[in-house]
Amino acid sequence: MEPINTEIIKKTVEEFFEKSSFMVDIEIVAQQEGGFLINIKTDQPQILIGEKGQTLSEIQYLLKIILRKKIDESFYVSIDINEYKKKKTEYLKETAGLMADEVSLSKKEKILSPMPAYERRVVHLEIAKRQDVMTESIGEGEERRLIIKPKN
Repeated sequence: MEPINTEIIKKTVEEFFEKSSFMVDIEIVAQQEGGFLINIKTDQPQILIGEKGQTLSEIQYLLKIILRKKIDESFYVSIDINEYKKKKTEYLKETAGLMADEVSLSKKEKILSPMPAYERRVVHLEIAKRQDVMTESIGEGEERRLIIKPKN
């Protein structure tokens, strides 16, 4: 992606938060394969993150729509506020490992609580590193969840 598009992304995100009257610091990190991580720092993270990260997901969705109208190239954007997603990912990986250990020892599957798609993906990828257990998604919409099962 051209450097000018990084500037377009930064300017658009700044304008978005200025219009919403939130004071934020923005850092944009170019990732591999045309992706961008947008780190937002604010004194009011709980409002922007929302319950279970719902508001953060909605902000990310809105910004993706706005940015896609300004940039013709294909790209991926991930927004994190005060490292919420980073901490959540670390927690999910740790929890997945502990549950996988339990499933491996007990040989009994574990059904996890419903999770958003990006959280399920984190758990799937973490469990995929193991030879003794596997994951399967079940359910639809907001009730979609994972099962951790022993491998035979």
